[in-house]
Amino acid sequence: MIGAGKVRLLKAIDEEKSLKKACEKLQISYKHAWNILKKMNLRIGHDVVRTVRGGKEQGTFLTEYGRDLINQYELNRDYVDRMVEEDLSSENVGEINNIACKVRQVESSDGISRIQIEFESAVLTSIMGEKDLEDLDIDEGDEVIATIRAVDIGISPAKNEGE
Repeated sequence: MIGAGKVRLLKAIDEEKSLKKACEKLQISYKHAWNILKKMNLRIGHDVVRTVRGGKEQGTFLTEYGRDLINQYELNRDYVDRMVEEDLSSENVGEINNIACKVRQVESSDGISRIQIEFESAVLTSIMGEKDLEDLDIDEGDEVIATIRAVDIGISPAKNEGE
């Protein structure tokens, strides 16, 4: 749903208060940026930016959902960076880490689901669409597998032995 490029776009919009100026800053086309935002809004089910036309206060601004997405991405990114850094010092360079976790909390509203997972002393939050969460059939207290790569964290149900 969100990655480094989308975060750069949202941050540029926040700084410039204008989609056009953000596009110029990032050297991307306006149409490409608008399509990215449109797809994000559809997947999330809520706007990540709002546009005000006319008057002194015109421009493009992040919504609370947009800010929350950036914050969650950066929290998870920092944790993943630390894990990857530790892995690079070991023999596991380039491997995918599948870690058994427990679902701590599940919150859903306006098409967005936030799933907090915990393992050892760490707590991570995964953000996905409500439909994706329904498809996974994950509830608080469930055992899951967190797949952590250098670029993202995925969650899947843990399989019981014999399955």
